[in-house]
Amino acid sequence: MKEIINMSKDKGHSFEDYFKRAVNPLLVLLLLSERPMYVYEMANELEKRSEGQYSLSLLYPVIYRLVSQGFVTEGQKAISQDNRVRQYYEITDNGLVYLKQIEVTYEQMTNAVSKIRSVSGGD
Repeated sequence: MKEIINMSKDKGHSFEDYFKRAVNPLLVLLLLSERPMYVYEMANELEKRSEGQYSLSLLYPVIYRLVSQGFVTEGQKAISQDNRVRQYYEITDNGLVYLKQIEVTYEQMTNAVSKIRSVSGGD
């Protein structure tokens, strides 16, 4: 029986952590290409659409980075029924261009990994 290796947080980040860090901008931009959303809504959408497989509690750093890069902008603010301020975010025209670029890169990379795995017997 193969031993499962559990990489603890004190020894470094897990494969899943690195994967999410790389893919988060793509997923956020995909969501925002549909409509403006607030951060909690985005996190819920990611979890719902992935059937619970993709949960993310720290989306703010991703959003702030995309804002600083000019790919996302702050939209309207709204007050929820429980009196919380919801800051909506919107994708910019540059964000749409960038999204298309990273979708192509993502597709190329996932295809390359699939080819490597199939030759290596990793199916």
